[in-house]
Amino acid sequence: MTYSLLANVLTMLFCTVTIIQSIRMMRALNALKRNDLAQVVSTLDQATVQARLVLSELKGTLTQYARGTHDAARAKAVADELRMMIEIADSTAERLVESAAAARRAEPVERY
Repeated sequence: MTYSLLANVLTMLFCTVTIIQSIRMMRALNALKRNDLAQVVSTLDQATVQARLVLSELKGTLTQYARGTHDAARAKAVADELRMMIEIADSTAERLVESAAAARRAEPVERY
């Protein structure tokens, strides 16, 4: 396929889309000419109501996401703090085991 053929095909597609959009616009203008203004206004009102519903749902979703993000950050902080506490407990336990082993070695074994 050559570039000129590809350009011609793309131009044909764009022209087809333009013709379809022009037909839709002519129908809408003819509806206005026939004084179907009430229908246009009611359709516009319905679209506005739907847009408001979508926006309120989107706001709710964003609020839930923000709460989830805050909760996740707080959970990460708690997990980091717990990790630090576990490391301290591990080092303390190791020192206790070493102290107990040293104490056992230092004590003479008495046998009766």
